[in-house]
Formats: sequence, C-alpha cells, structure tokens
Amino acid sequence: MLSHEQIWGAIDRLAERHDLTPSGLARRAGLDATSFNKSKRLSQDGRLRWPSTESIAKVLEATGASLEQFLSFIRPGEPPGSAAPQAISPGGNAIPLIGFAQAGSGGFFDDGGFPAGQGWDMVEFPTATGQRAGAYALEVQGESMLPLYRDGDILIVEPGAQIRKNDRVVVKTREGEVMAKVLLRQSAKSIELLSLNPEHPNRNFDLADVEWIARIIWASQ
Repeated sequence: MLSHEQIWGAIDRLAERHDLTPSGLARRAGLDATSFNKSKRLSQDGRLRWPSTESIAKVLEATGASLEQFLSFIRPGEPPGSAAPQAISPGGNAIPLIGFAQAGSGGFFDDGGFPAGQGWDMVEFPTATGQRAGAYALEVQGESMLPLYRDGDILIVEPGAQIRKNDRVVVKTREGEVMAKVLLRQSAKSIELLSLNPEHPNRNFDLADVEWIARIIWASQ
C-alpha cells in the first residue's frame, strides 16, 4: 500500500522535474496555489490529508506525464517527513535558521510560510520547539524591535499554528517585507498590527497584500 509520504513525495518530485515549486505545479494544473502546500497535508487535528485523484489527474495532464512516470517518482520505504525535496526536513532537534533581512528575499518560503529552498543555516533547539512541524528560527537584525527583541535574539516561528488577538507574529507581505508585530485585530479583509518598538508606527494591511502570517512561539532573550 502506498503511504501518505510516498504520494506527496511523488508530487514534489514531479514539480521539481519541471522546475516548479509545489505551488507552481498546482497553478499550472488550474488548482488553488496552496493545494499542495505542506500546511495542507495535515488537518489542524493532525489527521493525514491526501491529494485527490482528480488533482493528480490534472497535474499529469498539465505536465504531460504519464501515470507510469508519476509512479516512478514514488520511493519504496520513504520515511515520514521526507516527502518534499524542496522543503527543509532537519533531523533531531535542529530547525532552519535565517536572518530577517534574508527572509524578505524570494525562495526561502512556500506560499504557506513554511521554510523551503536553500540557504538556511541549522540551529539546535529543545524538543518542545524543535519537533513542531515546520517550525523555524529567525534571527533579529537591527534595533527596530527594541525594547522587546534585541539584535541577535532568536525567534521561533510556527507556521500553521492558530493565531489569536495579542499574539506576537511574523508577517510577510507580498512586496517582500518581513516584520515581527503584535496582532491587534484581524477581520475577513484586513489585519491591524502593533509595533514592538514605540518609535515605529503600527501597520494595517489588506489580507490580499499579506503573503503569510505565523505565530512566534518562543524567543531567546
């Protein structure tokens, strides 16, 4: 029987064969761009989500691949967590680490805000943070987050975690700006963010202008 990891791994390898991200593959097939994101592969209660046969049929048609070619991308005995060759799956308690300045560049995250691509360092963290699915670390650079966070502090971010009012969050806009703020208010169309540094203004964004938002779950201070 094919496993959840093997099927998703085959989709990721099909995307890679055509120089696409999983999101790019979904768009080419006429699907929602987030259909194949890592965040869509598990439900919020941890249950496995499988790609539909219709979705697989559409990506095969869009890429011109045959079912036999798709099956050739399936690796027997593929271990859990290895399904995405473009995503980072560190071992042990190591998680990906990147600076805020780099985080604004393209290629470091998928559309769901999960770490992807190359150029990440790795850093060891306790099991409580290191084993959360998709968790990664951001290194504070500069003084824009004083007095709460100083230059060199490490923030652990968990994409996909439920976010509530007054949570500390990291937000990336579609223009590539990455910032750490406090979520003051979120509606169906917009979000209002409180700046950590009182010398910097609060920010308001239409949700259409936000690429992703993720909760800060831990900070080294």
